[in-house]
Amino acid sequence: MTDRRLWSYKDIAAHIRVQPDTVRSYRKHGLLPPPDHVESGKPYWYADTVRALSLIHI
Repeated sequence: MTDRRLWSYKDIAAHIRVQPDTVRSYRKHGLLPPPDHVESGKPYWYADTVRALSLIHI
């Protein structure tokens, strides 16, 4: 089953137990893929994208 919930910086930070600013820094340094969705200028990633990434990079 696919988890299509969208996660914000805050959600990703809670998942990997860091501060949201740390996740922003990861994105700035190319450690996050491009957002799956952008709404009102805010980036969001599917939960499955983050989970797969956290197994590899973070």
